[in-house]
Amino acid sequence: MSAAYSRAFAGILRREGLRMVRQRGRLLSALVRPLVWLAIFAAGFRAVLGLSPTPPYQTYILYETYIVPGLAGMMLLFHGMQSSLSMVYDREMGSMRLLLTSPLPRWFLLSARLLASVLVVLPVVYLFFLAARFWNVRPPVLGYVAVLPALILAGATLGAFGLFISSLIRQLENFAGVMNFVIFPVFFASTALYPLWRLEDASHWLALVAAANPFSHAVELIRFALYLRFDALSCAVVLGALAVFMAAAVIGYDPGRGFWGRREA
Repeated sequence: MSAAYSRAFAGILRREGLRMVRQRGRLLSALVRPLVWLAIFAAGFRAVLGLSPTPPYQTYILYETYIVPGLAGMMLLFHGMQSSLSMVYDREMGSMRLLLTSPLPRWFLLSARLLASVLVVLPVVYLFFLAARFWNVRPPVLGYVAVLPALILAGATLGAFGLFISSLIRQLENFAGVMNFVIFPVFFASTALYPLWRLEDASHWLALVAAANPFSHAVELIRFALYLRFDALSCAVVLGALAVFMAAAVIGYDPGRGFWGRREA
């Protein structure tokens, strides 16, 4: 049976890799989008982070140094939602029904789909990290290695969130609107672009929302790991969010119990 699991995961990974490579517009936008944000926000908000008392950042830092991990989290968020969009498309075309009716457990198939989706986007994230060096964002060399588990964990959590959202959507055209309704509040109400202590100065309620936002903790996990530090609280929150979102997605894609199944009954 282990060979069957391995073959199934290899097939899913190959399919996700081919889809990513063949959709050149999606691949290009995944890299260009954070670079444009980096250039614009670096020019317009450089003065926002003149001083930072929070480790792992130096006392005087460039705004680019702070925003790059947040934009890496944005890449994972967009990719997770776009992968979930393809799940809705596969469901309409019938290919996902064929996948979920295989003898392998549904939780394994969804987990394999999720992990494969994360693995195919990692090279793009590392290309962004390398491109960010032109903005003088140069973390320790070992930071590029240390951040890998954080990227996988954060990507899996955000992808599981997208899977859960896709389990609630019946039609493809509805999911596009939901993506915009979900992505931007999650992204802007977080610490991706500005630290929590700056939010507290501006708006106490927004700081509370950002502190409770799992995406904030995913970004902080990446940010600390990139500079060879470990944020235990963020890791715990991200792991908990992954468990909740994945369980909700498995239930949502269960024809007997899930929302999808009840809609089609």
